[in-house]
Amino acid sequence: MSALAVAGIVILGLGVAGAAYQAAGLVRDARRLSPSGRLVDVGGRQLHTVARGRGVPTVVLESAIAASSLSWSRVQPVVARDTCVIAYDRAGLGWSDPPTVTPTFAGMVDDLEACLAALHCAAPYVLVGHSFGVFMCLTFATRHPERVAGLVLVDPPSEWMHLDRRRSRMLQGGVLLSKIGSVLARVGVVRACLTLLTGGAPAAPRYFVKIFGATTAATVERLVGEVRKLPPEVHPVVQSLWSRPKCFEAMAAHLRVLPEATASAAAIDSLGDLPVVVISSGDQTPDVRAAHERLAKMSARGRVVLASKSGHWVPYDEPELIVDAIREIVENFRGQR
Repeated sequence: MSALAVAGIVILGLGVAGAAYQAAGLVRDARRLSPSGRLVDVGGRQLHTVARGRGVPTVVLESAIAASSLSWSRVQPVVARDTCVIAYDRAGLGWSDPPTVTPTFAGMVDDLEACLAALHCAAPYVLVGHSFGVFMCLTFATRHPERVAGLVLVDPPSEWMHLDRRRSRMLQGGVLLSKIGSVLARVGVVRACLTLLTGGAPAAPRYFVKIFGATTAATVERLVGEVRKLPPEVHPVVQSLWSRPKCFEAMAAHLRVLPEATASAAAIDSLGDLPVVVISSGDQTPDVRAAHERLAKMSARGRVVLASKSGHWVPYDEPELIVDAIREIVENFRGQR
């Protein structure tokens, strides 16, 4: 038997073993980790929602591009002491079903509207968006200005508002990496890497994936970096969710609709006198800081807050800044009433 044939048999065997490992892991996860919130129907699909607290206005939390409701673990419980606050997983992310048609950005905003209707959430809303979630909040606010009491926009990705050739190539590369991640999840590689990471061997995934090439190593390395930023108590849940191919497929879908999302936000030229707080991370460039200032000035009641101790993931690094901005808008709304 030739060396090539032997290699083929070995690779096939590893793939079968990995798929079996993945299947067993999914069964185990289903027994141990149930959804933390409620599944609501949005036209034949289910979206996972987490509702806490009582009162108006209702605070709605929109996550970053491939993040879930778990990304608000350090914000939502605190805000819930003052009012009703909703976090949810967009289609394909977290515990939510994947989309049944080709995703569009407009369809994602439609899902948000359907989700709020299914939960019977009382308007008006204080919309809080992080990164990609900023585009969701801005678009919803322009669709339904009468239903929005204010905006908290956390580190808007303003550098993506104008897609040049270099950023377009980056998007295409991101879609490819997401597809690779989906394949690796199906054969258990992602699950194995995350198991090693949470088991006390943070360097192991880097060495393990070297046999799959530099591109694959970069994909897993990026995932590992994001997991480390989450609160320790949710690591097992994130490990379970990101061991599933659908999350990588949802990431690819979000990257594909990013041009549509940025175009929707770029078309907005005024936010009137809507209360707006833009929170800018401490590691942003002067150009991005200036763009954040311009975004805040689109409202007569807009301002910028500097998260000087934060990178892009302000909800993990300085959640108190987000909580304070939300409280300010909530209290002003109630005072006006």
